[in-house]
Amino acid sequence: MEFLVALASIMMVNIVLSGDNAVVIALASRSLPPKQQKQAILWGSGGAIVLRVILTVVAVILLQIPYVQFFGGLLLIWIAAKLLMEDDGDENIEANTSFMGAVKTIIIADLVMSLDNTLAIAAVAKGDYALLVIGLALSIPLIVFGSQIIIKIMDKFPIVVYLGAALIAWTAGEMMVADEKIGPVIHAAIPEWLLPAAVTVGVVAVGLWWKSTHKEKGTEACAKEGNPVQ
Repeated sequence: MEFLVALASIMMVNIVLSGDNAVVIALASRSLPPKQQKQAILWGSGGAIVLRVILTVVAVILLQIPYVQFFGGLLLIWIAAKLLMEDDGDENIEANTSFMGAVKTIIIADLVMSLDNTLAIAAVAKGDYALLVIGLALSIPLIVFGSQIIIKIMDKFPIVVYLGAALIAWTAGEMMVADEKIGPVIHAAIPEWLLPAAVTVGVVAVGLWWKSTHKEKGTEACAKEGNPVQ
């Protein structure tokens, strides 16, 4: 049961954090003929998957080093908060008219945008390589072939994004507590569950505050321009 819960967590984190990657895949190949478009998506996604697996394995190894796990947890907190505060910026992805150009764009863009996925998934796996490989193997094809469905679901049900951010935040807190050097200091000061809980509540609260503030600014801008508020 514990293995299945961890597997589901890896899949959810990967899907939530890969929404933008799915858009990149579609945008980079949109100017190709239909037949080449499918081939570019397959080859580009395949290359990106191989690089992502390698990076994730490296991250798992690095997270076993003292202090790296604690500061990795801090970085993961930022990733969780950023997930709730980001704006769409994928429209700037260049569409390529050549097959190899589209493949290269997909691989490079996916690699750059997958750094947050790499750290989050490595943290959830906690050194279990079997769990890591199975989780990635199941979730990546889902992202590639069901990208538009996933994006629509997250747009229609924002709670999915909040659940993903909360899961990442909790994992960040667990990472910090589990650090070989700093963890014992935290254990001596507070209960083990308190830091992950506080981090999770804090991230979700910041996300809700940002959404509220962002919405208010949008309403004010519409009012100044004389446009009706949606």
